[in-house]
Amino acid sequence: MKKIYRLLIVLTGGLTLLGCSSDYFDVNTPSGAATEDQLRMNDLLGPSIYHTVLAQYWAERSFGNYIQYFTGQTGEALGQTEIASTWSNTFLYALPNLKVIWEKAEDQQAIHFRGVTKVLIAVNLGLATDSYGNIPYTEASMGVENTKPVFDEQELIYTIISDLLDEAIADLQAEDTSDFVPTESDDLIYRGDMDKWLRAAYTLKARYQLHLSEVNGVDAALAALESLENGFTSNADDFQMEYTERTLNPWYSREVLARSTGNDHDKIGDQLVSYMNGNIYAFENSALAIDPRLPVYAENADGEDAEWKGYVSGGQGASSDGTDANTSFAEGGFYSSIASPVVVISYAEALFIKAEAEFLANGGTATSTGASQAAYEAYLEGIAANMDKLEVDGSLYLADGAIAVGQDNLMLHHIMKEKYIANFLNPETYVDFRRYDFSDEVFLALELPLNNVDSEFPGQWLLRAQYPSSEEIRNPENVQLNKQSPIIPVWWDQ
Repeated sequence: MKKIYRLLIVLTGGLTLLGCSSDYFDVNTPSGAATEDQLRMNDLLGPSIYHTVLAQYWAERSFGNYIQYFTGQTGEALGQTEIASTWSNTFLYALPNLKVIWEKAEDQQAIHFRGVTKVLIAVNLGLATDSYGNIPYTEASMGVENTKPVFDEQELIYTIISDLLDEAIADLQAEDTSDFVPTESDDLIYRGDMDKWLRAAYTLKARYQLHLSEVNGVDAALAALESLENGFTSNADDFQMEYTERTLNPWYSREVLARSTGNDHDKIGDQLVSYMNGNIYAFENSALAIDPRLPVYAENADGEDAEWKGYVSGGQGASSDGTDANTSFAEGGFYSSIASPVVVISYAEALFIKAEAEFLANGGTATSTGASQAAYEAYLEGIAANMDKLEVDGSLYLADGAIAVGQDNLMLHHIMKEKYIANFLNPETYVDFRRYDFSDEVFLALELPLNNVDSEFPGQWLLRAQYPSSEEIRNPENVQLNKQSPIIPVWWDQ
């Protein structure tokens, strides 16, 4: 009987997940004694979700610094994109467990379990291929039967992602007469709500379709719009995992708890702060000093009434005006409190996907002005949805002329700026930056980190993650066949 070595299970008496409480995060790594027959699909689902979300966090630890949501504690940018912990969470934990769930779902005709599993596999493959390019999948997760899987081309992986989501949609829409379903205690995302999983599948499909805008042109936008017709309908649909006071949100642990012990890690970046303090998008209403979301993300060392100054990447503690920066992660922030969620994809992002897709479908370009009514409405609705999610009053902001520019004056940079703000701490932003070639016409005032001149590739943006050294040791031949310089774009970034 095959044993599962790369598996986290939740222990409570036997091999079952705890009820709907903070205890579902009490995980332990078994010695390898558990066999596939001894483990239920419900036992495997929670840990699979946990590692899927953790892979997102570890990717953002590097990407979020590079795309300047935050910087190192003295303002340095990491300038590297090796995300080894994302690789391990994806390929050593999440995907092997999901493969077992899929096999069990096939045996039991557990159609909805199979659909959820396919969505989760698509999420893992999406993050991995968008980060690295070519990745192992068709020969992966086979254990000792194949310890050196070949890497599949990214174009094939994108076809697989599309097929997985189509199959998941069919499964989630079908009647499930089996006795095996995800439950409130083991489904850490939607608590067994298959309608929400269905909407998530459609919304993720739209995300990956829009990624192919350089490959498929306007057809990518049209395809995304079609998928969104069945996608998220409110913030209640957001694909996110909540943390608890027993298992702390990892951003809280790194940015707030560590700071309290004198082990400061990161500061809030100038790119984000300058989008939110009126420096780049000057507010017309004198009563509006800052974007009301800024204090939900960051705290000002000089007090909330002082000017907010983010850390310039590579600026060694300075803000964009050369004076000392003053922004850190907010102790009680929406994304940096003890029990904050880690968000994979949100209703607000879906609305910004719609706004961008409508803009492009209407003939919009990086520098064109004017959009369809549908694009403009989706843009404003995306802002409003994010404000509602963060529980801030956005009435003044949404009415200000810097934001309410009017349909005829809408430009792509307005949409992408608001998506950048709403997707704080989401690795999807690194995809957006690459899709538009780090354009300072699409992301106003975007510049390479100042310490880029000391890097291996001065004057050039990094376009992909590097395979981790551990994989080079385990599977050297296939890594070398697929390894690319970090300044070589991935397949869809043409």
